[in-house]
Amino acid sequence: MNILRRKIDQYLKDWYSNPNRKPLIVKGARQIGKTFSILRFANATYPNVVYINFALEAQYLSIFADGYDVDTIVKNITFTDSTKRFIPRQTIIVFDELQKCPDCATSLKSFMIDGRYDVICSGSLMGIFYQEIESNSVGYKEDYEMHSLDFEEFLWAKGYDEEQIGGLLKNMVEVQPLTLSQMNALSLAFRDYMVLGGMPAIVSNYIESNSFTDSLKNQRQLLTDYEEDITKYALGLDKGKIQSIFRHIPVFLGKENKKFQISKIAKNARNRDYIGTVDWLHDAGIANICYNLDLLELPLRSNYNPQNFKLYFQDTGLLIGSLEEGAQRDLRFNRNLNTCKGALYENIVADMLYKAGFELFYYKNEKSTVEIDFIIRDEGHIILVEVKANDNPTPSLNNILSKKDKYPDIGYGIKLGNKNIGFNGLFYTFPYFLTFLLKPFVYREKMRNFAVR
Repeated sequence: MNILRRKIDQYLKDWYSNPNRKPLIVKGARQIGKTFSILRFANATYPNVVYINFALEAQYLSIFADGYDVDTIVKNITFTDSTKRFIPRQTIIVFDELQKCPDCATSLKSFMIDGRYDVICSGSLMGIFYQEIESNSVGYKEDYEMHSLDFEEFLWAKGYDEEQIGGLLKNMVEVQPLTLSQMNALSLAFRDYMVLGGMPAIVSNYIESNSFTDSLKNQRQLLTDYEEDITKYALGLDKGKIQSIFRHIPVFLGKENKKFQISKIAKNARNRDYIGTVDWLHDAGIANICYNLDLLELPLRSNYNPQNFKLYFQDTGLLIGSLEEGAQRDLRFNRNLNTCKGALYENIVADMLYKAGFELFYYKNEKSTVEIDFIIRDEGHIILVEVKANDNPTPSLNNILSKKDKYPDIGYGIKLGNKNIGFNGLFYTFPYFLTFLLKPFVYREKMRNFAVR
């Protein structure tokens, strides 16, 4: 199996180098590589690893029944399996499938205070009652949210290194177009990433076989697994309504107006009857919510409408899997996509922005005469981001940026498309595949100064 380099690898090394490290909770959607990455790190770093999987080893669910004292927990573990060893300062305990045993989170305070053993917990966001975990372990844990592979990790898998990726950022900052060979190679890699998504097993198989064999089958199986998990873990909410929203994500993305409309997913459906369902899909690591802003001004969080939003899959491979047979092939050969092409590009840009650390917002005025696909920000300015599946003009972008006196918080615009790097005095153009570098780009001091000249 191809061993994929992941961003969590460096995070875990940095965590270990901190002498005051706290117990760590790694959370994320299913099948994104949490357990593999944690155990690879643990086995390479610690002389002694104790691994407990609460989903596969139900006998360990009772190890906290006698309280949360570390010695008591260790005693109960060794009674359950006498071969497990606990060597102070040399042992890491990995508690996997945390969602099956929320009591485990309560023990983290004790492990932190005791200090003899390091602890990493891993759990599916779909099953973690995270508010309960927060209340039980606040101040005594550290959190890391993991995602499927982003495009940078995909490039690592294909053999690209930091120097090459750093060179791409340098080109963006200096507004230097990429060479034709760079454009061609990265465009091909990006198209493959769009087809595959970032699930590690799918990417690893692609790297090893240099083909798309079984990728669609695996994407569809994951969609089925997610639907089954909704029935397991959506406690206190109408599971049928969550499944209905989940199934309708590609339906609304395929429309000209990609706004998700609760009223159109079922007869007499009303927003008030679906409270919490959309948030559940986001919190489970399945969907990204992009809220419409009422005003183009900072702060963004205080200007959005919670009932006006778009929904995207958190991994574009799920969108591909939800389409009809042949959609993968059509995307690879850039044919028969029509409006679906816009949905795919918007979905992958949303996914890349979210994985880069941006919250997702868009803007559409009341008359629907002006619409900007994504709104991001740096430390002091709003940045307008347009996604173009073709080379059409951007009237909304031009309209707003030509009236910057009316919108004092706006810095500049970015147009993503099948275009090389450029700047026309109002907005930058970047090829889609550079979206993963927008965070370091917009936060560079040079760019902040340049944008407000």
